[in-house]
Amino acid sequence: MRKLNWKLPALFAAMSMVLGACAIAPDEPAYYRSLEASDAMIDQQVVAQMISGYREQHGLGPVRVDAKLTSLAEAKAKDLAVSGGSNVSGREGEALARRMSQIGEGDTYAVENTSAGYRRWAEAFSGWRDSPKHQAVMLDPDITRIGIATAYAPSSKYKVFWSMIAASD
Repeated sequence: MRKLNWKLPALFAAMSMVLGACAIAPDEPAYYRSLEASDAMIDQQVVAQMISGYREQHGLGPVRVDAKLTSLAEAKAKDLAVSGGSNVSGREGEALARRMSQIGEGDTYAVENTSAGYRRWAEAFSGWRDSPKHQAVMLDPDITRIGIATAYAPSSKYKVFWSMIAASD
C-alpha cells in the first residue's frame, strides 16, 4: 500500500481556491454591458472618458457630461425607438437648433450622432469611430460637452437606439 503524499491534499486545496475564484466573475466593464432592456442606462461618465481619450489621441480637449444635453439625447433616442430609427450625424440643421432652443441654447454650436442596432457602448464607439460622419462629431474641435442616451424597442429590427448630442460651451 502506498503512502499518501502530504503535498497532494495541499495541491487540491490550492486548485479548489483557484477554480472557485474563476467561478466568481468580476463585474463586467460598463462599455460591454448590454443595453437591451427597457431599464438599461448607459454609463455617461464612461462614454465621456472614452471619447475624451480618443480626442486626446487626436490632439483635442476632453468632453464632459451635460444634464441638459442628456435630456435632449434621451428624448431623441425615444423618438428614434418609436419611429424605427435613422442614422444621422453632424449638424442636423433646424431640428437640432430648435431642440437646443428648447433648453435655452439656441445660439450654441451643437452636433449629434444617432444610430441604431448597437447593443453595447463598445460597439457603438467602434462603429462611430469607423464612420467618417460619426467620427467627425466625436472629433469636432468645438465640442466640450455631451449628452448621450439609448432607448430600447424590443419589437423593432434594431432594438437599441442611440443619440449623442455634443455642444460647445
